[in-house]
Amino acid sequence: ENIGNLVCPAEFDIGENFRITILSIPEGDDKVKKYPLMFTDTNCLVLNKYDMLPYFDFDLDKVTEFARRRNPDLEIFPISAKTGEGVEALADWLCTRIRTHKEKKKETNA
Repeated sequence: ENIGNLVCPAEFDIGENFRITILSIPEGDDKVKKYPLMFTDTNCLVLNKYDMLPYFDFDLDKVTEFARRRNPDLEIFPISAKTGEGVEALADWLCTRIRTHKEKKKETNA
């Protein structure tokens, strides 16, 4: 729940094929402006604990707008492990990305 500790890896290429940033609703909507690199240099934003949105002062529209301004191609998935909302869509996106990566790798090695 402390995004501040996870910001440092955003500055470095650590060999990943794609990046996923997880922003927990209780963590706050200010993180997109506070840590813009995390949202500029990621392929996917997971809004975790989405079921808690009514209980926190979290402006979803503001987060979405600022994140998309930093990264227009950003995929955004609001998910809730409690209710299951959004989990299937995220899993489908992940499977597609992995499959595409494997196919490209196979073509390169052929």
